[in-house]
Amino acid sequence: MSIFRDTAFGFFLRLLSGNHLMKFPEDIPGFVPPFPVDELKGSDSSTPSESDIEKTLGQEVGETPHLVSLVIHPVKSKDGVILVDWYSTDDPDNPYNWSSSRKTIVSALICLLTFSVYYGSAAYAPSIPFVMEQFDCSEAVASLGLAIYVIGYGFGPLVWSPLSEIPALGRNTLYIATTFIFTLLVIPTALTNSLPAFMVARFLCAFFGSPPLSTSPASFTDMIPLNKLPYVLAMWSAITTLAPALGPIIAGYTLQSKDWHWSMLELLWIASPVCVCVFFFLPETSSDNILLRRAARLRRVTGNANYRSQSEIKQATMTANYILFNAIIKPWEMNILDPAILFSTVYVALLYAIFYSFFEAFPLVFAAMHGFSTGASGLAFLTIPLGLAFAIPVQLIHYKYYLFPSLVKNGPPVPEFWLRTSLVVSFLAPIGLFIFAWTASSDIHWIVPLIGVVLFQAAAYQLMNAQFAYIANIYPKYAASLFAANAAARSWLAGGAILFARPMFIQLGVGGGVSVLGGVMALCSGLLWTLYYTGAVLRKRSRFVST
Repeated sequence: MSIFRDTAFGFFLRLLSGNHLMKFPEDIPGFVPPFPVDELKGSDSSTPSESDIEKTLGQEVGETPHLVSLVIHPVKSKDGVILVDWYSTDDPDNPYNWSSSRKTIVSALICLLTFSVYYGSAAYAPSIPFVMEQFDCSEAVASLGLAIYVIGYGFGPLVWSPLSEIPALGRNTLYIATTFIFTLLVIPTALTNSLPAFMVARFLCAFFGSPPLSTSPASFTDMIPLNKLPYVLAMWSAITTLAPALGPIIAGYTLQSKDWHWSMLELLWIASPVCVCVFFFLPETSSDNILLRRAARLRRVTGNANYRSQSEIKQATMTANYILFNAIIKPWEMNILDPAILFSTVYVALLYAIFYSFFEAFPLVFAAMHGFSTGASGLAFLTIPLGLAFAIPVQLIHYKYYLFPSLVKNGPPVPEFWLRTSLVVSFLAPIGLFIFAWTASSDIHWIVPLIGVVLFQAAAYQLMNAQFAYIANIYPKYAASLFAANAAARSWLAGGAILFARPMFIQLGVGGGVSVLGGVMALCSGLLWTLYYTGAVLRKRSRFVST
């Protein structure tokens, strides 16, 4: 039953049963803390050292965990505050100590959440011609259904990321509440025949569905050891690209026999079971939240009001102005004042925007030039998972045989180290776009431009992952805020790309328009090499601390 205890299901069972079901150890009559209270000491206590704990848990070096169980005595400060910590190095409530199967289930649920939200963006794309016909509107207006969704989940990280860092809320509260609202909001998008109502519902749907898009990496970090974390993040990152690519494939064939509402009904069929699974099986992963609630239970059981968690003490100093400044103002200030951060934000945003421009380019090439049906046009997006199929194994092999051995041998590297793998593949991105641009013709077999898309997508995956690693290592203190700003920027630019791409392709032709994008990517490739060689100089001139 401990599997369900810290889930939303467990919370409601405790609430409805008056705390008789799904009890925590502290709630069981006769509970005694596993440490003698009269032995509590100050900072010079016999608490196991960090190195002992790391060796016991095997968090850093990948050793078999739980070889030794060491009791962790909480520290008692001079003013009598008792800092609540894990009871032992193998405390089962510590997410690092969960079984591999439980971590796999939790990671899979977070990936499913991410998939459902990203799938919802592009699942609408094949509906655009049908919306134009029903509402007698222009293609620009009909395309808003796609653009406004992408823009909507760009606003989410700026709100949900800082909220997820508040210890009292944790991550699960946001996941459960917003997933439920997201699922409910899909219903009006599937049923309404009012275009304004549909657009409003789409925006709100994306906004409330966006927490997994920005906080999933933090959830993985809560429970996955550092030697395995990059592998999990690599797979999650692939899902963020795979999900919108599958949308047109699945919805495209459906719309050949059903009306456009069915694309939204399919999203509802995906989101509903995910919402149910999250309710029953997704536990809290934030140590700050888990220990904060443990401290509250210890105060209640022992009658000692001095029990406090470190996160609880920290939360007392977190004012609304502090949260807003670090979440909203600080990352944009850093983008303005630090060229390296600005380049990373723009580069990733451009890669993401070009990906979404394919939703406008593909119909002009494969439907108009090659006569593909609505369903067959969607199959062109199979190039996205094909590109990932080439990129992901290379990424994982790089981690296993180069990255981790280098870290073990040489220790933490300079931030520019994380850019190395992207230097060569950076040229594949413009090459892939030029192949697509110059072969998008009815006179050339349709497989040729798709080869260009595969090359671009394989390169884009590696480029974005390298930039994310670079951001996380150049300013670790502000990594969460920088990721939120990066997510917002790429979503907003991608939403804009959906609206300006088609007019550009019509005005310049698909070949001309995509060539422009290829030229921009070629320029970015040169700037990436410049950043690699000048990054250290730029960091020395930065007013921000990079450690």
